[in-house]
This record gives sequence, structure tokens and C-alpha cells, in this order.
Amino acid sequence: MDTALTRTQLVRWRAAIFTIFFITGLGFASWASRLPAVKADLGINDLQLGVLLFVSGAASIVGLSLANVIVARWGARRGMFATIITFSAGGLVAGLGVQFLQSYAVVCVAMVLLGIGMSATDVMMNVEAAAVEQSFEKTLMPLFHAFFSFGTVAGAGIGIAMAAWNVGVAWHLWGAGALVLIAGLLSLTAVPTREIVHDDPATTVSRRERFAELLSVWRDPRTYAIGAIMLGMAFAEGSANDWLTIAMVDGHGQTDAVGAIALTVFSIAMTVFRVLGGPLVDRIGRVWTLRILSVAAGVGLITFILAPTLPIAFVGIALWGAGASLGFPLGMSAAADDPKKAAASVSAAATIGYLAFLCGPPVLGWISHQIGILPTLWIIVGLIAMSGLASGAAKPIAGSKVGAGHH
Repeated sequence: MDTALTRTQLVRWRAAIFTIFFITGLGFASWASRLPAVKADLGINDLQLGVLLFVSGAASIVGLSLANVIVARWGARRGMFATIITFSAGGLVAGLGVQFLQSYAVVCVAMVLLGIGMSATDVMMNVEAAAVEQSFEKTLMPLFHAFFSFGTVAGAGIGIAMAAWNVGVAWHLWGAGALVLIAGLLSLTAVPTREIVHDDPATTVSRRERFAELLSVWRDPRTYAIGAIMLGMAFAEGSANDWLTIAMVDGHGQTDAVGAIALTVFSIAMTVFRVLGGPLVDRIGRVWTLRILSVAAGVGLITFILAPTLPIAFVGIALWGAGASLGFPLGMSAAADDPKKAAASVSAAATIGYLAFLCGPPVLGWISHQIGILPTLWIIVGLIAMSGLASGAAKPIAGSKVGAGHH
């Protein structure tokens, strides 16, 4: 345990980061759940909507790089004050652009704010979550990511209700943005102001040296191996979010409703394993957990692709969801093992993972257009295998008490 903080301070810190994960998920899903209304209100086609999503994706990559610089300069706690405000401002501008100005250009600006605010907050909340984890000396990262999932479920649920009651996009996004802002800034008051990444004031490095340190993680082979774990699992997760419903309908000839149920089953399996994942990792260790789950994800996906009947397809989906659940959080955990390099490593690992989330869906879409959706999913099976083979890189580094397991 971190001796500098009392038990109460530690618990408040943990609760604050849980809250930030939850509201980030809620804010993200609030926007995503209203895309049909956004499309209708702006009078745009699928291509133009795709451009909006691309703008937000490109801004996310900028946010990931900025997060690095912000953490090095001001620390994660102060940085999150700025990024949560940016994220909320994105919701405000989006509501204004969609409902009142009906301006595509204004919504593009909103996408930039949302993308930067969301991804930069994402890196910093993971840096803080890793610090909480090290202070408690047990695996908590999967549970933090489960709270993000709870937030997305809550945000999507509220979005469904708002759409059903014909509540305007602006009022919905402004309400969500206000909630994110207030809950986020209140939570940050419980986050301790740590000396940024444990710098000793007597040996304060110059800004140039600090930036050189930030870039050095890109020369570390472990960064790429952890990136490979996260890339495979981000594809496994992202491909389900984007293509599972379509694979159910076009591949297995089911109705839209069955497609929606399939995605729900996947999400539930994933969330349950994120809730249960920490104790499992503390028992058998991070590496073995990742190996076992990559086998589960691969077997599940193959079962889904080849399923002769609907019940077998659902068994495959549940295994796929469970298997894909911990790759991303445990990759983040592994990246943050060295507190001095935590921000830079988490940002680098997150960049690799994010690229999979952003580039995966369009690439898979293009391939499935050529060969069909079910054959395309074999590519994901290959990426899951790669993730499993790279699992050894997640072995905790010397001195880290998190994720080693008790053999």
C-alpha cells in the first residue's frame, strides 16, 4: 500500500477514478446512441456521417499524443481538468450544431473536441488507475474498464429513452455533458496531487530530457509486444461492436432483433469477465490469464463462424466476449508497470490499441465487401492468436506487485 496516503484517501481516490471511467463511457455512448437523429437532423448521407466519425477518430489520435505531453508537463490530475472540460464542450457544441445551427461544419468542430477530450482523458485515467492499482497492490484495471462498460450501457439506455420520447439531440447531449463535467471535476478533487510520476525535486529533469524519455518508449521492444496483445484484442472487441449484428443477419440469416441480442450477449460476457478478472489475475498471473482468454476468444469466434445452429452461435459469442474482455485493460496495466514511464507507455500502448479500433471497422468492411462477412472474421482469429503468442510481454517487471499471481 502507498504509505503516504491514508486508507480513506486511497479509497476516495479509487472511487474517483471509477467515476471518471463511468462518465467517460456514458459521454461516449450518449453521442453514439443519437447518430441516427444526428444524420436525420443534419440531412446527411452515410458517407458524410462516416467522415464525421473519421474526424473524431483522427482527433483521438491527436489526443493520445497530447496526453503524453500534458502528463509530463502537469501530471494526470491537472491534465484531466482540462480534458474533461474539452470533452464536455464537445457535447455542447455538437448539440448546438445538430439541433439549432444544423451546421455540418460546427458538428465537425464538435467531433474534434470530443475526440481529443475523450482519448486524452482515456490515457490519463488509465495512468491514474494503474497508480491506484500499484497502491493497493492488486489487479484493479479490469474492474476500472468494467465501469467504462457500465457507463456505455447507461449512456446507450438513456439514448434509447431520449430517442423514444423524441427529446432533441441538443437537450440530451447538454444534459449528458453537464453530468460528465460536474461528476468529473468533483471526482478530481479526490485524486491526490502526486509528485508527477515520482520525480525527486532534487533531480528534476529538464523538459527536453522528459520529452526524450517520452519518445524512448517507442524504442522499447516491450511496448510493441504489449501493443500486439492489445491490437489483437482490440480487433476482437471492436469487430464485435461493429460487425457482430451484421454477421448475425447477413452471415447467419437472422433477424435484426436477433443481431441486437447477439451484441448484448457479447457485451454482458465481456463486462462480467471484467468484473471478475482482477481476482483471477491475482491468482494465476497476468500472462496465464491472457493466454487462457486468447484461446477462449479464438475458440469462441471459430465456433461462431462455423455454427450450424443458433444456440451454438450464442455459445461462441459468449466465449468470444469473455475471451476479449481483459486484453485491453491488462495491456494498460502491463504498460504502466514502471511508474516513471507509465504515462508514456500507456499512451504508446493505447495508441496501438486505438488504431485497431479506428482502422479495424473500415478495413474489415472493405474486405467483407469482397469475400463476405463470415470469411472476413477469420482474420480476427489470426489476430487473436497473435495476441495470445505475445502474452509473455505482459509479465510484470521486477518490483511490480500487480499481476504476478500466486503460484
